[in-house]
Amino acid sequence: MSYYLKKHWKISLLTIALAVVLQLVQANISLLMMQMFDALLALDYRAFLFWCIVELAVWGSYSGLEALRNWSYNYTVRKLNNSLRQDMAATLLHKSYADYHAQDKGEYLSWLTTGVDKIEVNAWDGFFSVAYEVSRVAANMLVLSVVHWSLVPLALLASAIMIFVPRLFSKKLAALGESCAQGQAAAVSGLKDLLGGYDVLRFFGRSARFSGGMEKASDQMEKPSYEQGYKRGIIQVVLGMVSLISQLFTILYCGLLIARGILSPSVLLTSGNLIGAVTNGLNSLSGQRLKMTLSKPYFDRIKIHAGDTRPEVLQGSTPIQNAITVENVCFRYQDKPVLENLSVTFRKGGKYAITGPSGCGKSTLLKLILGWLPDYGGAIRFDGRNARDYTPEQLQQQMSYIAQDVFLFNTTIRDNITLGGDFTDEQMEKALQCSALAGDLANMPKGLDTPVGEEGSSLSGGQRQRVAIARALIHNRSILLVDEGTSALDEKNAEIVEESLLANPELTLLLVSHHLTPERKAQFDDVYQLTAAAI
Repeated sequence: MSYYLKKHWKISLLTIALAVVLQLVQANISLLMMQMFDALLALDYRAFLFWCIVELAVWGSYSGLEALRNWSYNYTVRKLNNSLRQDMAATLLHKSYADYHAQDKGEYLSWLTTGVDKIEVNAWDGFFSVAYEVSRVAANMLVLSVVHWSLVPLALLASAIMIFVPRLFSKKLAALGESCAQGQAAAVSGLKDLLGGYDVLRFFGRSARFSGGMEKASDQMEKPSYEQGYKRGIIQVVLGMVSLISQLFTILYCGLLIARGILSPSVLLTSGNLIGAVTNGLNSLSGQRLKMTLSKPYFDRIKIHAGDTRPEVLQGSTPIQNAITVENVCFRYQDKPVLENLSVTFRKGGKYAITGPSGCGKSTLLKLILGWLPDYGGAIRFDGRNARDYTPEQLQQQMSYIAQDVFLFNTTIRDNITLGGDFTDEQMEKALQCSALAGDLANMPKGLDTPVGEEGSSLSGGQRQRVAIARALIHNRSILLVDEGTSALDEKNAEIVEESLLANPELTLLLVSHHLTPERKAQFDDVYQLTAAAI
């Protein structure tokens, strides 16, 4: 938490400074009330009217300061939350392919939404409330010292008690926070799964499963918060009793001073407010410290900060000059073998087809070459150099990958092709022609600026694949890995795309397919037929 407060220290310090000034103004209002009461007891109505006007002016200043502090607090939270999400994004970018896909996207979504909300409520609100309450206690103790010095050590003793007691519950609250974070992440994942299967459940008449699943996921999300809330409430009751005892003792002591004539009667009017402000501030301070403890599990998910220096990508990933060789490669998913002692060669500029039944490792082979699955036996070499000497980012500098399930961003066709990069009209036109997308665009009024909808929902499956192919081609990588990337195209367009790829002499093509006609097979330099590994 301290990292983010230091990063935005200027606006954070302004928010704290405004809280200090605000509490000083509020505490001095009590002194003004004493002046008003003394003037009234002395029947000095002119002085009484004067102090009334001063108090109204001070209250007006207080209201203005409160509005300014409220703006400063909300602006600070905005900056802090944005930094949190930037660091969460950096943490995700530093994950390997396997680590990233080991968790459901719904859980990452929970990080970026529910997780940030929890940090805002518990950490940011807790921290600035602590600053506010510390200012409140300090300001009122200062006024108490003006009233009588002996009230200060008494308030310090109460402070020590109120600071010590919350530490007895800190571990319990941290465990509750972790349980709440895990429960809500699991619930978000369940909700995402239900929403994704909406059409399937409706089609097969399983609406009850949808409703029941929603109810279960909802309770799974609410139960940890409920347990966290009521257990924290019990702790707050205990702290409240400690605060009340401290307050009663302080009032008794103050009453004795008044009875002995050490304090003037006017103090009786405001001493309750001053002492109450100190004890309530201490009580609130304890609660805010407990809230801050609950945010720790959410901060623990952040492993790296966006501003930190990332490991440099080595410049050794030069375009291949000779071949990619796969030597006696073995791979298994947990206990299931997929590839066993596979050896194949892909020469520069060659066109290769990889065929075989489902589950035989065709897609896995492409992911191994991309560096996404590092836990394999054997060796993969680029011009004789072991692929393990490179990072996945280095390998991908010269490769493009087209999956069967194409993902498109909810923007335009143009943006999904360029991904924000700058390309000439000639480069764009070539990519459109070679991907057979130009014909589709001719029938779209907005052309390249046509919105694709969420996950490409406005386009057909074939159109989404053509956009993905155009995206791969325009980025001009020397190696293209296609995993059933033309399966959604009709025969004519599939032929156009495949002919274009096969005709490019500079392109090394690895194409995974379940079915290839004899005529098409003849156009490849080699066709590797994989078989399912024995279990």
